[in-house]
This record gives sequence, C-alpha cells and structure tokens, in this order.
Amino acid sequence: MAKIRSNAASVSFENVTKIYPGGSVPAVNNVSFTIEAGKLITLLGPSGCGKTTTLRMIAGLEMATKGRILIGDADVTQLPATDRDVSMVFQSYALFPHMTVTENVSYGLKFSGFDKKETAARAHAGLELVGLSGFENRLPSELSGGQQQRVAVARALVLEPQVLLFDEPLSNLDAKLRRHVREEIREIQQNLGLTVVYVTHDQQEALAVSDRIIVMNRAVIAQDGAPRDLYDAPADAFVADFIGEANILPCEIVAVEAGKAQVKLGDITLTLPARGRVAGPAKLAVRPSRIVLAESGARGSLPGRISKATYVGSHMEYVIDLPTGPVFVVTPEVDQPLEAGKAVAVQFSASGPVLIG
Repeated sequence: MAKIRSNAASVSFENVTKIYPGGSVPAVNNVSFTIEAGKLITLLGPSGCGKTTTLRMIAGLEMATKGRILIGDADVTQLPATDRDVSMVFQSYALFPHMTVTENVSYGLKFSGFDKKETAARAHAGLELVGLSGFENRLPSELSGGQQQRVAVARALVLEPQVLLFDEPLSNLDAKLRRHVREEIREIQQNLGLTVVYVTHDQQEALAVSDRIIVMNRAVIAQDGAPRDLYDAPADAFVADFIGEANILPCEIVAVEAGKAQVKLGDITLTLPARGRVAGPAKLAVRPSRIVLAESGARGSLPGRISKATYVGSHMEYVIDLPTGPVFVVTPEVDQPLEAGKAVAVQFSASGPVLIG
C-alpha cells in the first residue's frame, strides 16, 4: 500500500515586487519573508492587498518583477509552474465533472511517470487520508461541498509536493462546514508535516489553522507573527481591527520610563508596555471581550451609558457611550442582561488595552 509522504520545503521571498504589465502600482511591493518547512502560514488581508498574487508567485502562475523566490535551496524565481514542486487547491475545487473521484485524484499522477498500479495505490491512500474511502466511483455532482473540497485536497496531496497552496479553500462552504473542513486540513498538515501556504480573508479561519499569519495591506506586509501575538499585540489600527474586532481609543502618553508608559485615558491613568512609543498623543486598541462592565461609579473606571444591548445566544453585545467615544463590548453574562439606557462603569482587564502606532 502506497503512503503519502511529506517532501516539505521552506519558502523564501527576498524583496519581491510584482507589477502587472501596463500597470504602475505594485500588486506586491518589496515583500520579504521565510516560511519554515512543515509549517502552515496564512496570508491574510482584504481584497486587493496582494495575498493572492503572492500565492500565485509561489505557484509560478505569476512571475516576480523584482526580487528572488526560493523553494528549499532552489531559486525558482523564473521557473514556470510545471517545473515547481508545488500543488494548489483552488477556491472552485476545479474538479472534472465527468470523472469519478478516483479519476480526479489520479489525474496529476498520470503525468508524473507513475504506472497504473502505483497510481491506483496513491489515489486510494489519498482518499483514505481525507476520509473518502468508499467514494471512489462517485462523480463530483454526487458529493457535498465539503466532500468535493476533500477530493481537491487528496488530488494535491498524492503528488507529495514540497509546498501545498490553498487559495480561499473554504469560501464556498457554509459556516459549520467551514469549521469542520479547516480542522481536517490542519490535522492533515500537522500529521504529514506539510509546508502549507493558505490564503484567506477570514480572520477566524486564519487564527484557527495557522502557525503564523502574514497580514498584508496595500501590497506590503502590515505584520507577521503567531496568531496570539497578532491578536494580543497588533502593530497598528489596521491589524487591530482586521484581526478580530477592536475598539480604537485616543489617549495621551504622559511619560515613558523603563519600557512602561503612563497613559491618560479620560479621567483614568493606565500603566502599559510602551512598545517603542514616546510621550504625546497615541491610540489604544482594546478587544471587546477585554472590557469589563461594573456598577456606575466604580473606582478606576470610565463612566458610560449603554446605548445598545443585543442578545446573540452565547453572549451579550453592548455599545457603551464613553466621554472618549463609543466602545463595543462583548460579555458572556446572558442570564442578567443590562438594558439600554443604564449607566455603567467601564474597566479594562489586565491584558486589555494595547498601545498601537
């Protein structure tokens, strides 16, 4: 029985720029990063930020205008897609409707020099890996969206690529199925030690599957780091608001000493990591779940009033009007909800506010 093996390789971009013919604005502008072999890295950002162009340059479907691209130790900058050891799973799945599941999974193997016996064994192993044993003779039209996605993953895996690429792989699935399939993709990636580059605009998806997230904005990297680092310590307002929701509050840094900043927010003073900031006007990012509601007049708090209260099943959502502006608050307390119009006090959890650029 054939087994799917990992030939995982690293991926490096060295000052890569992509300008499309006839254009003057770079789609990707002087981007550099390294992806370690065996890791799942997500390229995350809004439409037009450059993430898909970056993925397509790894695949060889687009050529870099400047810079170098390496897969492992090999410079592949000018190599066409056919000469790169990568496989891609597309948003549309790109399955052949007239072919069975086995025929779809075997398609690439037939052009890779494998005999019929090896091709059949690899296809069977690939389907077993994605949980589709017994579906060999079905047509794509006889499968659910999630099953079709798994066929596309199996077709890519059986080629044992150095790098596996995913382009918005879950965007055609409903919310529950997206969660299930992303867990399967992550499990396969970890079990096989695959190098995966994953493109999405879905923040939750990126946080759930990634070893590292590269957030892109306007053709450059806005921030690169582990999911928790980006969520807890965003570099700027764009990252703070794009990686989950965040309240952006104006504040004043009164003093900085030994890496700690004394921050004036309304009538309260907070001591926070300075993160390289100096005295003067600044901004705080605060996650909605890290704002604590207390009784009006509580010590060390900002006075506020609830303008909106929304029950959404697992939690309550509030909009609180503060002297510094409105804030969005999420709390798990649903049994005794607060009503719109009620005066409250707003406090911050210990890991709440973060100074941003």
